[in-house]
Amino acid sequence: MIWLGIDPGLAIVGWAILEGDETIIPSIVDYGIIETDKKMPTGERLAELETDFVSIIKEFQPDAIAIEMPFFSRQIKAAGGVLQALGVINLVCYREAKLTPFFLHQASWKAHLGNGKATKKEVGEMLQQIFDLPSLPIDDSVDAIAIAYSACCGLRNYITN
Repeated sequence: MIWLGIDPGLAIVGWAILEGDETIIPSIVDYGIIETDKKMPTGERLAELETDFVSIIKEFQPDAIAIEMPFFSRQIKAAGGVLQALGVINLVCYREAKLTPFFLHQASWKAHLGNGKATKKEVGEMLQQIFDLPSLPIDDSVDAIAIAYSACCGLRNYITN
């Protein structure tokens, strides 16, 4: 199976493609980030996300998609943009792949790796061990790899969307 993991955002979206199933450690096919310019209008940024996700889905043709469920404190200012980006991503997943993504809580996919409160650097170190890699970039793609890996291993939160 081809898994697409997504760490959503409006400014930066992490994505990762893994191939495998619950019986073996999957392989990392590709990963990266999509960045939008904070100076651009929101609509233009959302259009850029749409274009980039259409390309990713067409290139890799995922069988399943897992997205981190955003958590917002009352003080967060970015919630509106993240939720709009999430709507675009969800739409593209359905329109291009006929897939409804499932959502994973950050604490659950981090706990699946061994520490529910791990920093991004610690997540990267855990993934380096799991996949026997010399290094990984410490950016949002690391979280996307972890999200895809946890989903591939069978983690589900059964969040309705």
